[in-house]
Amino acid sequence: MKRLAWIDGSICDLSEAKIPLEDRGYLLGDGIYEVIKIYNKKPFYLWPHLDRLQNSASGIEMEIPYSMEKIEQEIDNLIKMSECRGGYLYMQVTRGAAKRDHLFPEGTSPSMVMYVREYTSPASIEDIEPSNCITLPDERWMNCYIKSINLLPNVLARQKAANAGAQEAILYRPGGTVMEGTRTNVFAVIDGIVRTHPESRLILSGITRMIALELLEKLGIPVSEEPFQVEDLEKASEVWTTSTGMEIVPVANIDGRAVSESVPGPICRSLIEEFWEKIENECYGGGKRCD
Repeated sequence: MKRLAWIDGSICDLSEAKIPLEDRGYLLGDGIYEVIKIYNKKPFYLWPHLDRLQNSASGIEMEIPYSMEKIEQEIDNLIKMSECRGGYLYMQVTRGAAKRDHLFPEGTSPSMVMYVREYTSPASIEDIEPSNCITLPDERWMNCYIKSINLLPNVLARQKAANAGAQEAILYRPGGTVMEGTRTNVFAVIDGIVRTHPESRLILSGITRMIALELLEKLGIPVSEEPFQVEDLEKASEVWTTSTGMEIVPVANIDGRAVSESVPGPICRSLIEEFWEKIENECYGGGKRCD
C-alpha cells in the first residue's frame, strides 16, 4: 500500500505532508475530524460519517470548504491511489492558518487533510481480544457530540487505563452516570436488556453504535437507550464497546472484576456476526471478508 496524504486537493507522500505552523488546528485545536473504515477498497457507511462531519462543523460555526459530493470523489480517488484494500481513512478540517488569536479570523479559508492507513481486522470472533476497562470521572467538555480534535482529556484517561493494564476507560459524569469510553461507545446487558446512554450533547453519536442498535432490533433483542450507573456495571452479564476502528469489542473485566465467564457473551457474539455480515453485504457483494 502507498502511504499518501491529501491536503486541500493535492496528493503527496505522507512523509512529505506539511501544514502551516499557524494552522489553527495545531495552535488552538480549532478543528474537527472523522475516521472511516475501509473494507475491500470501499469506505464503509461513508455518508453517515460525512453527515456527522457536517454536524460537527456546524457545532463550531465552521464551513467545510468542499461539498460532500466532492469529498466523496476525493476519498474514492485517494483510496484508489493508495491501493488500500483494508484500513481506515482519517480526515480533518481546521479553520485554516492565521495569526494566533482566539477570535475567528476574517478572510481565512478552512483547510482539509486526509490520509489512509492500513489496518487488518480480526478474521474470526476467536481472534478478537477482549478488553479490560477501568472506570474514571468524565472530565471532558459539554459538547462531546462534536468530533473535535481537542482530545487531551480522552488521551489522559486512556493513558490512566494503560497504566492500570487496561485497554479502555469507561467515563462517568457526576452522580455516576456512564457516558462512553475515551474512543468508544459502551453497551451493557443488565437484567436481560441491552443498555447504552442515549444520544445527547454529552456523548459522540457513534456510527458503529448506530449500526449496533439497528442490528439488535433486527435480532429482536430488547434495548433501552436510557442512562445507567457505574454500579449497574457490577450486575451486567455482558459489556462491549463499539467504534469505527475496532468495530465491536467484548469487555472481559472492569476495575479488575470479571464481567462473565464467557467472553464474548451470546448477545455480543450474535451482534458481531450480524455486523460482519453487514460489512460483507455492503463491501464484498455478500462474499466473505478477505482483507
